Amino acid sequence: MLVLHVLPTLDPKAGGLSQAVRNMIRYASSPDLQHEVVCLDPADASYLFEDSFKIYALGKGRTAWNYHGELRSWLNRNLKRYGCILVHGLWQYQSFAVYKSWKKTRAASIRLFVMPHGMLDPYFQRAKGRRLKALRNLLFWKFTEKQLVNSADGVLFTCETEKQLAGENFQPYLPKKEHVIGLGVQQPPAFTMDMGMHFFKICPELAGIPYLLFLSRIDPKKGLDLLITAYQNLCSSGQDLPSLLIAGPGLDSPYGREMQQLAEKTTTIYFSGMLEGLAKWGAFYNCEAFVLPSHQENFGIAVVEALACSKPVLISNQVNIYQEIEMEGAGLIGADNLEGLIKQLEQWLETEPQKRETMGFNAGRCYAKHYSENSAGNILSHILIGPAYERS
Repeated sequence: MLVLHVLPTLDPKAGGLSQAVRNMIRYASSPDLQHEVVCLDPADASYLFEDSFKIYALGKGRTAWNYHGELRSWLNRNLKRYGCILVHGLWQYQSFAVYKSWKKTRAASIRLFVMPHGMLDPYFQRAKGRRLKALRNLLFWKFTEKQLVNSADGVLFTCETEKQLAGENFQPYLPKKEHVIGLGVQQPPAFTMDMGMHFFKICPELAGIPYLLFLSRIDPKKGLDLLITAYQNLCSSGQDLPSLLIAGPGLDSPYGREMQQLAEKTTTIYFSGMLEGLAKWGAFYNCEAFVLPSHQENFGIAVVEALACSKPVLISNQVNIYQEIEMEGAGLIGADNLEGLIKQLEQWLETEPQKRETMGFNAGRCYAKHYSENSAGNILSHILIGPAYERS
């Protein structure tokens, strides 16, 4: 069977959705299940050429809605080639276009699934500074997204917490089926000295010294301002902290520039920009612990990558997979506010070396138990291939 994935972009710099789709296609591919993608990326974008699956890149959309007139026309012409359509994300033109084309085609053999990737989370309706976007989402829900979600054959979630939160803000929320499919993350390559060489070439100041790693998109949602402020407060009080590396795209955004200015007087805070390939894995394997005080994180691929490298994770209780991590003893969980983050960092500093080593072991075990690709691939494949397998 041929599956079509529809999403705004495959650009890794846009966030975790693009990586999630790549992971899903890799671990849910078989002779019986093949995948293609249609997206609104330039056809010559360099990040598209390393993928082995077929990609139809129609060019960039326009406006905040990411409108692209060719997408709906392309869907009308091609939808019947597919046995299953999977829409990734909401609130942009791709979900509207898919629903309209699918309704028009309405062949019984074409099943439709929606994967919100956390975009139904109540955070986005309640967060300060998002009032206009929250109002926009309510209008979009009323006129477009409600029909898509409630008409689809199923809504797919990465974890139980995401599923539980999905219906809090938008009514009527009446999906036919809800499936918790997980999200498998590829086992990282085994550590090699070459990884360290690539990483320390970018960050020579960190060679041979302990550091905490923040690796994520530089965005207000990630709580980076809290992390920098908490770190500085503890430094000012005389605490002997490891260095802090902030890695990820977005340094040239207004928020990214603000964060660099906030940290400029603290000589043990470093910014590397986005790390990829061996340098990224070198950053993971050489860090003391991974830290992400996010205000909302649907899954957190970087969190799971840290677990897979057997690194303890210091995360907020707004990262939706925190319960599994807490249960497995794979890190420390804190509140997504300044007081909670200071307390969390102090707790890490007070943790004995042997306990830290145990946390690292537990982190690797947590990854293998909950986030490996095999189990996620089996669940997703069964759902896409046919309705006989159901997990709700």
